[in-house]
Amino acid sequence: MKQERAYPKCTVTDKAARSLAAGHPWVYDTEVLRCEGAENGAIVDVVSAKGRYLGSGFVSYHSKIRVRVFSQNANDVFDAAFWRRRLQYAWDYRKTVLRPEDLACCRVIFGEADHFPGLTVDRFGPLLSVQVLSVGLERIKGLLLPLLADVLQADGQQIDGVFERNDVAIRGLEGLPQYKGWFALPGRSAPGSALADIVENGVRYTVDVENGQKTGFFLDQKYNRAAVARLAAGKRVLDCFTHTGSFALNAAKGGAEKVTAVDVSESAVAMARHNAAINGVAGRMECLAADVFELLPALAPHSYDFIILDPPAFTKSRKTLHSALRGYKEINYRAMKLLPRGGYLATCSCSHFAAEAEFTKMLRAAARDAGVQLRQIEARQQSPDHPILWGVPETNYLKFYLFQVV
Repeated sequence: MKQERAYPKCTVTDKAARSLAAGHPWVYDTEVLRCEGAENGAIVDVVSAKGRYLGSGFVSYHSKIRVRVFSQNANDVFDAAFWRRRLQYAWDYRKTVLRPEDLACCRVIFGEADHFPGLTVDRFGPLLSVQVLSVGLERIKGLLLPLLADVLQADGQQIDGVFERNDVAIRGLEGLPQYKGWFALPGRSAPGSALADIVENGVRYTVDVENGQKTGFFLDQKYNRAAVARLAAGKRVLDCFTHTGSFALNAAKGGAEKVTAVDVSESAVAMARHNAAINGVAGRMECLAADVFELLPALAPHSYDFIILDPPAFTKSRKTLHSALRGYKEINYRAMKLLPRGGYLATCSCSHFAAEAEFTKMLRAAARDAGVQLRQIEARQQSPDHPILWGVPETNYLKFYLFQVV
């Protein structure tokens, strides 16, 4: 017998109704007319002022995003079977769009793009690294995470443990505490180590799921790294903001003559050295702890003929966009001045707020000031396990360009 729907109602403005109809899943606090007694984090049915059903989502009384809508089917009942179907759908999508060898290290759940608002799940071999950034998902993670492990294991994937990386300040916007640690999967004990060995593009990495940045490793650039490797043979490569050496390692494995991997973090550089050693390229890959903004002006022109710029997000809000674009322009200008004519530049931004039009305008200005022209080889985005959901611009964040400087 089918379960009856019995969810509290949240009545919203016409503006919110138009936004939901256009595909954006967020209802802001200023767009809510009234909510009928729903607990914080509970599922509510969102309705128009005239009572028309618009969708169902998680309500949050601490956040400016008051409701995160995840379904617009009035017949859906949000039981365990519903969530298992949705998890299966996300995994089937990855199996379709990724190479089979990439399924062992990929993003399994990408928040709103997979209709799991505020949930990120990355797979690193037998470990799942999880961030829960919304109170609604926090309430049901005890159901979701064992279901996800079951879905993967039913497909023959080995899952030994789930590690929560909820040590991020953004959880405070939802009234949630920060912490990290093993999630207890029913009937099994936690693994003894949060280190995972993975292979991406034929490159081996040791990923520190507990202490690495965000979930432990950046998976969104996997195919962009392969594009860099194709150009690297015989070149002197400078990889700026290397983190644990991913672009540098792809360049070295691609046959670069020499690679210098630079990051301001001593611990990241130490892991990059380790990764260089386990890939047998330590003799051609120097790992340097330095501030890129200080290093680039100090280098002699033409020291390198391929420069990679993969900085962290310089802005996480529109308020700081102008200063962020100044930072992007500075490093790109310096790189263009350093390169010889015919040299190569890979440059990117992982900030949603630095939109493509603004980023390319900055690149044009940097090239003009450096007195060079850019011959575009490729324009790329994030890998498809980080899908872009049209109607949700926040999911479209990574800009990646390969140029020859002429």
